[in-house]
Amino acid sequence: MFPRPIEQTSPTTQTLYKVALPAALILWLLPLIGVAITSLRPASDLAQGNYFGMPSYIAFENYRQLAFDSAIPRYMLNSLWVTIPTVIGAVALSCMTGFALAVYRFRSNLLVFFLFVAGNFVPFQILMVPVRDLTLSLGMYNTWYGLALFHIAFQTGFCTLFMRNFIKSLPFELIEAARVEGVSEIRIFWHVVMPLMRPAIAALAVLVFTFIWNDFFWATVLTTSAETQPITAGLSSLNGQWIAQWQLVSAGSIIAALPPVLMFFLMQKHFIAGLTLGAVK
Repeated sequence: MFPRPIEQTSPTTQTLYKVALPAALILWLLPLIGVAITSLRPASDLAQGNYFGMPSYIAFENYRQLAFDSAIPRYMLNSLWVTIPTVIGAVALSCMTGFALAVYRFRSNLLVFFLFVAGNFVPFQILMVPVRDLTLSLGMYNTWYGLALFHIAFQTGFCTLFMRNFIKSLPFELIEAARVEGVSEIRIFWHVVMPLMRPAIAALAVLVFTFIWNDFFWATVLTTSAETQPITAGLSSLNGQWIAQWQLVSAGSIIAALPPVLMFFLMQKHFIAGLTLGAVK
């Protein structure tokens, strides 16, 4: 039923595995390596058609130009303004909704849970026009908080599914014992359940941070100016009307990818624990 560990396979299979794994890794990393090399390539190389060869020299001025002569710092700040409130809002709401749906048994429990989950199955492209019209009517179009509120609303469904299933795996006897002692429901949630949810909160925060930071579709639909656009939408501004500055776009892409990677490595221990906790009872 389950795949056999590679150590238990034949010597031929193990040899093929040892050859195929580095090859697959190189193929997967090849586009990233190409972007990293292009980010250090001078504009003169690209003008001469040197797209895939080694750079004539290492052009660190591409990063200096982004840092001091472009709007990339502003785009990065906009991404933080959108991503951090979204992570806090979506995770906080999902902790409460997940607790209610996992602990309390009422007639419409499954229906409410289905409503949270159903939004994840709706293709987000069909929501483009209604969401844009809604933000226009509320005066939140082309604002960072309008984009953040939309992401909070849209991510809460997935986060609720994650939290509800995680809380379901916790021993219900802990909650019953607290109720017998006369502890209120709010204190049960805050002092009994929340400490056990820390690995799940960390894992969910990393996932949501990555989703929102890398979002491009809604960043281009709901924002239009450099004062509000996140980094994913702002990278297109590095290309001029007549000239494509791919060395700057590549350098900007490397800079834009650093925060999610850094957050994952900082939270790696809690992230893995949150994904695996409750898998085996």
